[in-house]
Amino acid sequence: MGKTNNKVIFKPYVMGQAMLLPPNLEELIPEKHLVRVINELVEQMDIGSLLRQYQGGGTSSYHPRMMLKVLIYAYTKQIYSSRQIASALRENIHFMWLSAGNQPDFRTINRFRGQVLKDCIQPVFTGVIAYLAAQHLVKLEHYFVDGTKIEANANQYSYVWKKSTGRHKANLQEQIKALFEEIEAINQAEDEEYGDKDLEELGEDSQIVARELEELAQRLSEKLKGKAEQQKDKPEKAEQKKAKKALKKLERDLIPRLKKYERQEQILAGRNSYSKTDPDATFMRMKDDHMSNRNLKPGYNIQIGTENQFIIGFSTHQNASDSVCLPDHIEQVKANLGFIPDKLIADAGYGSEENYLRLEQEQVEAYVKYPGFQAKPRARRKSAEHGKYRNDQFEYDQQRDEFVCPQGQRLIYEKTEPITTQAGFATSRRIYRCPGHRIGCPVKEACTTSTQGRSIHYSPRLEHFRQQASLRLTSPEGKILRSRRLIEAEAVFGLLKHNLKFRRFHLRGKEKVNAEWGLLSIAHNMIKMAAA
Repeated sequence: MGKTNNKVIFKPYVMGQAMLLPPNLEELIPEKHLVRVINELVEQMDIGSLLRQYQGGGTSSYHPRMMLKVLIYAYTKQIYSSRQIASALRENIHFMWLSAGNQPDFRTINRFRGQVLKDCIQPVFTGVIAYLAAQHLVKLEHYFVDGTKIEANANQYSYVWKKSTGRHKANLQEQIKALFEEIEAINQAEDEEYGDKDLEELGEDSQIVARELEELAQRLSEKLKGKAEQQKDKPEKAEQKKAKKALKKLERDLIPRLKKYERQEQILAGRNSYSKTDPDATFMRMKDDHMSNRNLKPGYNIQIGTENQFIIGFSTHQNASDSVCLPDHIEQVKANLGFIPDKLIADAGYGSEENYLRLEQEQVEAYVKYPGFQAKPRARRKSAEHGKYRNDQFEYDQQRDEFVCPQGQRLIYEKTEPITTQAGFATSRRIYRCPGHRIGCPVKEACTTSTQGRSIHYSPRLEHFRQQASLRLTSPEGKILRSRRLIEAEAVFGLLKHNLKFRRFHLRGKEKVNAEWGLLSIAHNMIKMAAA
């Protein structure tokens, strides 16, 4: 078979060739490109809250509408670094078209994102929701809420623990009291009184604060100076040397350490931990635990509410518990939208008495599961000991106000005990206890390990809320909403973490983190809107 002599032909490729007419960027952007969707929405948006962040005077600023467009588009393209965004403004035609040729540097971009947006991200986000509602993409009737932990931009080994701070401060208090006992002994040896506030006024159980300790140190210093003036021609006594040494330890060691612990307690403000790199971040267990070692990392608990997989509400929290975050989240949604959607759907992590009560007060139908909820009641397994003595296996005798265990033993009302939840919600529990342990119960070991016998803590109000929730969740509408929940908020988190690869914040501080999450939420909504 002979060879063919076909000549290879290439398309023209001439470097440096002059163009009669330079290309217009407008012609290079496809008609339905995402960048056009972002441009159209932001152009129609009321950015009054954003404009009010500028005081005027000095040199001219880049227009906030242009900066907002650029940041939103950057987040849709998984570009989160301010340096990379600045680079894209010089090299990417979509960024160049969106910015109309403006090229703010990375410092300007970072300042706008971290300083300007942090105080007005919620009104900007609400403007996006209003646009979605006007386009009939959301009806604001259903609110699917869920939370996730996102790692903070902080060193995971820069932790401060509440328990450690309390323990170190308590030890320091003992050292301070021991030092003042030594000072008091020195004064007694000289037959003199120490100032107008001696050690006895501190008391054994009193907590000394740094300000008070500085005042005591100042009085001791003045006293030593006065004594030195009186005895300047005489050799310094051993007691004076000891007092000076005690004052030196007080000023250089004890007072600075006490101030440090007081600052830590102020930053903690009820939290169990914080990061030195980002003091607003709390150490939490992350869902994306690739090492499977359940290590705690500094992060934030992000709560979102969705409808049709559009994010219609979000909030940033420092508490790891979803249940504790819901009241504040509802308050923020109400402040932003002016109302709360009629039906709220959530998983069992939100099924607390406080949350049910709050939703009832807001006249919101709560399709919220509770721990132990089952769409179909579990059949009792008489032969299996495991799970046979759970609380839900005890029947309540309303007429006699008693609980009956699977063995027929009765748990009798003992007392009502007030409790306060982690969120500060005050309620009470009725305690019922089984006297069977006194006469010898044959299944005591399988039922309880308490030496006082099996007890049940019962709240009539919480039981009422659970029954109400169960009726809603098992209704035809409830079944539909429960099935939708699986593809709503949880799916959105999957899209944000997997598609947009957002697993760690790039800014520090709760307000800046909230602004960054707001940008990400807007970016997600834009992507969904462009695909609708």
